[in-house]
Formats: sequence, structure tokens, C-alpha cells
Amino acid sequence: MKSNQSVISIRNLVKTFPMGNREFTALNGINLEFASGEFSGFVGPSGSGKTTLLNIIGTLDSPTEGEAMVLDHSVKLLTQKKAALLRSQKIGFIFQTFNLLPVYSAAENVEFPLLLQKMGGEARRKAVMEALEWVGLSDKAKSRPAQMSGGECQRVAIARAMVKKPEIVLADEPTANLDAENSHNILKTMVKLNQELGTTFLFATHDEKVIGYLRRIIRLYDGKVAFDELVTKI
Repeated sequence: MKSNQSVISIRNLVKTFPMGNREFTALNGINLEFASGEFSGFVGPSGSGKTTLLNIIGTLDSPTEGEAMVLDHSVKLLTQKKAALLRSQKIGFIFQTFNLLPVYSAAENVEFPLLLQKMGGEARRKAVMEALEWVGLSDKAKSRPAQMSGGECQRVAIARAMVKKPEIVLADEPTANLDAENSHNILKTMVKLNQELGTTFLFATHDEKVIGYLRRIIRLYDGKVAFDELVTKI
């Protein structure tokens, strides 16, 4: 498990988007801190700002006002090149759509982030198989997405996010396209990786199944933190 140091620090964060002749405020004065190894989530209805906040933490977007520090980097000061480098090395993403490349096998999909890092062939193959073992899919290494179930495809997506051993994994509605059984299997896999590797997991969700696994729940309404609570039970 990694140390309990802060990996994400958000201060007075505001995000607005132009909407015709006016501005829409998606986030309004957010203050949050996340320690290494947390298993937390932004919870709220559509339009509450949870995906916008996740995108800023993932350096896919930038604050309009205020500060978002991610792994000691100010998001608003990052160039596109430096933001892309930070994402490729330190941040993993899991989305509700698997975003797997259909012509590639499970192993090749998982390998893709390591190719961007220009990791050597032998080390790359070892890391890919280790990641597939983490999610229980080493026997599906040569299978393409069309040959796998939805739950298996999402586990490949998790392996792809985890293969570079990122410090932070951001998951946006990761169970939205899965049935209850697969959802619980996916969430148990994430809990296991969080506990064994110390990776910080941060979700955006309104799925009660996901909420049941979170150890910290941040409820957002109209772009503001309505409440922030630690969950004592796992």
C-alpha cells in the first residue's frame, strides 16, 4: 500500500462553459483533498458536475478559476504535451464504453499504453500478462473483443488502465453497460487492485451498486459539494 500522502488537491475550483450568450457553471467553488490509496466517488444525478470534475482531475480539461493539483502538478499550468505525458505515465482511465480496439486481442489492447511509453518487448509482455492475471483473464489473452462478454471486455479495459501501474485510476460510470453480476465482479476486481497495489480509485457514478463499494462518497448537486462522508463499512 502506498503512503497516505495527498495526490489530489482542489481549491475553490470553478468551471464554466459558454452557452449561447451566457455561461453555464458546471462546478462552483469545489474544495477537496484525496490521499493516496483512496477508493472514493463523486455521486449525483446527470448534470451535477461529476464527470466535469473527473475530467479536470484527469487533465482532460482545465479549471476556469481556482486550482486543481494532481500529483504535484497544477492542471491549469500544464501544456497539452505535459498533460498527455502525465496521463500516459500516472493516470489510468476506465469508461462505461470499453473503448477496446476491435481488431486487436485482449493482450494487444492491454499492451497499447506500454507501446506509448516505449517499454521494451520482454518487459511489456510480462506486464501485460500480469495485468490480465490481475483481472482473471490470462486465458483470454488472444481473444478479440467480439469473442468476449461485456464483463470480460470491461475487465480488459481495467487491465489496460492498470498495466502501467498508475497512481490514480479514474472510472466514469464503469458499470453502466453491465448486468448486476458482472458489475459486482468488476467492482470486486477494482477493490482487490486498490488494496494490493495501493492505487487511488476515483469514480463518477449514480449507480447504487458502485456506491455500495465506495469508502468515501462525495455527493454533488448543481456543481457544488452537498456533503462528503467516509464510509466505515466495506
